[in-house]
Amino acid sequence: MSKEHVRISRRGLLGSAIAVAAVAVTGGPATAAAPLRTGAARPDGGGQVSAVWREFTRAPFTHPQIPYVGRAGHRGGAARFPRRPVVADVRAYGAVADDGTTDCAPAINRAIAAAGRAGGGTVLIPPGTFRIDDLIRIGHSNVVLRGAGSDRTKLYATKNLTELIGVYGSRYGGDKSSWSWAGGLIWLAPTARWDSLVAAVKAKAWPFEGWTGNKRDEWETLTTVAPATRGSWSVTVADPRPLKPGRLVLLRLADDAGHTLLEHMSGGGPGPESYYWDDKTKLTSYVPYEWPVRIARVRGRKVTLERPLPLDLRPEWDPRLTTHVEPLTGSGVEGLTLEAIETPQSPHLLDKGYNGVVFQCAYDCWVDDVTVRHVDNGFGLVAASACTLRRTRVAGRGSHHPYFCREGSHDNLVEDFTIEQRTVPAPPNTQLHGINVEGLSSYNVWSRGDLRMGTFDSHRGLPFANVRTDITVNNDGRHGGDASAGPLFGARFTHWNIRVTNGRAGLMKIDGLAPYSATVGLNEVTEFDQIDVPDFTGDLHSRLELYGTTDVVRPRNLHEAQRDL
Repeated sequence: MSKEHVRISRRGLLGSAIAVAAVAVTGGPATAAAPLRTGAARPDGGGQVSAVWREFTRAPFTHPQIPYVGRAGHRGGAARFPRRPVVADVRAYGAVADDGTTDCAPAINRAIAAAGRAGGGTVLIPPGTFRIDDLIRIGHSNVVLRGAGSDRTKLYATKNLTELIGVYGSRYGGDKSSWSWAGGLIWLAPTARWDSLVAAVKAKAWPFEGWTGNKRDEWETLTTVAPATRGSWSVTVADPRPLKPGRLVLLRLADDAGHTLLEHMSGGGPGPESYYWDDKTKLTSYVPYEWPVRIARVRGRKVTLERPLPLDLRPEWDPRLTTHVEPLTGSGVEGLTLEAIETPQSPHLLDKGYNGVVFQCAYDCWVDDVTVRHVDNGFGLVAASACTLRRTRVAGRGSHHPYFCREGSHDNLVEDFTIEQRTVPAPPNTQLHGINVEGLSSYNVWSRGDLRMGTFDSHRGLPFANVRTDITVNNDGRHGGDASAGPLFGARFTHWNIRVTNGRAGLMKIDGLAPYSATVGLNEVTEFDQIDVPDFTGDLHSRLELYGTTDVVRPRNLHEAQRDL
């Protein structure tokens, strides 16, 4: 190996991708950097530069197997969260620490409401344990609930969502409890949207949960959009007048009778074209695809977005920018533990709702340094986008969904996360998943994780273009998903630098399952327990690289490398 290769820096590795990004964003000229050969050494302890990474740097926004996720998370993956001024201390509203009898939920919610009326700010919860007999709601933008640290401030929850709100059945029928995948004891959702959801639950009119209301009819067209290709940062619109920089809009894509949009999400070609979509009624209920995005710039009819297009825009899918329900933006939860009263884990899909922290219809929000313990479901993203979960932990007696990402949630970042080993044996007829993604959710990232139990769960519903990177996992969970929800994976799923401690292949080594996917830097694994077959026939166009290795692939963390472009 030559000295020239030994001296190559990270900047040199990423140079060609920077050049491509410069053209995409500014329209200016760029000069591509010379590509590195596979196996080039790194000065940061050795390793091998992936061939597929070298390809990605040449075309970061349109690579066929790896999605561009460099702007996932709050404010495009910003390293720091806003420090909003303190406007309330929960003790001033009647909260009392460590007495074990005072229900502090009303005081905490009053303090949060006062911060909302003030236009935002931080609500402090000091060190100590605060009993809550109700859920905590953050319904106004720019409100931050901040404890003194997850090891110093605890909210002790005594009731579940079934007790507090009522039975929540599934809109797809059966006796399932929707609290198995929705709602939290700390619930971040815009007030009007939360009120409408709770009213529907109480009326047993089981709602859709996303950006356009309980019946998906609360939207208006702002403008139609001309055809464009995946990876473009700008689109041409028919009417730019409703669009202003900073405005959050929905890009809306409908499917056609031949389901060519679903085929496109799966990478296209003979396999998806021959797949039978018509009986996948749960999957088709997620369409139209709704992607929230902020407007970055408007110049005549040319509109630049803060992220590149996730899909092609074709006339047959009626692409348009629309309104949505009022969002929750700029809000967060920091520095606390939410511990539920310890109860046995419920039978599968019959959870009562001892759930942790959930974002719903939220954009540019965050969680930092938060632990949940003894919960049915840990951290949830439900029609949530561009949110960051950082330094989070799921602990205690074991959870159904430690992390769930569903109902069209996009561009989220979950980093520095831990799922602890359960403290009690799993009861019969319960289920453990892990880090879940489903329901056409796309361009989400799970980074720097430690799964001491669970798996990389897909609940079907054609999630696509998601990344799991730099994660250690004891792969002992099982995935879920109804047959009516369709394929386990769409196109451009990537597993990058994954360390499987128990040698189980299922949902880790996905080159035989996921179309147009990449499995890079995975130690040797074998099939046992839940074994899946591909949903699509023929060549999956998947990539398997540096298989049978541990921590040798460079870059080590795919998201961080993309963020540095």
